Amino acid sequence: MDTGILYIVATPIGNLEDITLRALETLKKVDLVACEDTRVTKKLLDRYEIKTRVTSFFQHSKTPKIASIIGALKSGQNVALVTDAGTPGISDPGNKLVEQAILENIAVMPIPGASALTALVCVAGIDMQKFVFLGFPPHKKGRETFFKEVAALKYPVVYYESPHRVLKNLELLQSLGGDKNIILGRELTKMFEETVRGTVEEVLKYFQENPGKVKGEFTIIVY
Repeated sequence: MDTGILYIVATPIGNLEDITLRALETLKKVDLVACEDTRVTKKLLDRYEIKTRVTSFFQHSKTPKIASIIGALKSGQNVALVTDAGTPGISDPGNKLVEQAILENIAVMPIPGASALTALVCVAGIDMQKFVFLGFPPHKKGRETFFKEVAALKYPVVYYESPHRVLKNLELLQSLGGDKNIILGRELTKMFEETVRGTVEEVLKYFQENPGKVKGEFTIIVY
């Protein structure tokens, strides 16, 4: 029996219309969709009247869950892996499943599409031929080391941030590299999408004066 294919499918980061025709076709034809949060994925599937069965698979899924999905693939089923928003494997769940699939000689196929990283990079308006992506900063241990690295790098640095820590981390960055500039994307592709540009001090002051805007997910370029 032939093994199935594991498809890594990018989904919208906000606006549900930002999904490719190929992604929709893939989600329709596979036997199973493995997703970070079944409730979030069901909203997308319902929007496009896709009835494919779903199962939860998130960042801290235990080995038996991985084994279950690998078992489905080995039995000949095709599986699509999605995250809540954007491309799986980019600061999102999926790496361990992909790793195991590769070890088991199961074909892994990317279905590219939306990513908060590329969404902000393409409107940066600065030289982004070379940049460093660092994912999410550590919550506690290693946080200061992370921002020291950001301040020291000569290339633009892109990272993700949550609304709960963005002000504290901008304050830390200001103390370590106050001469840096920032391009900050908030709620990208959503109704209240906003791009804020300026020095670290200016961007920090903007959000301190507009606390109601410290909401949603943030993508930040430091240069």
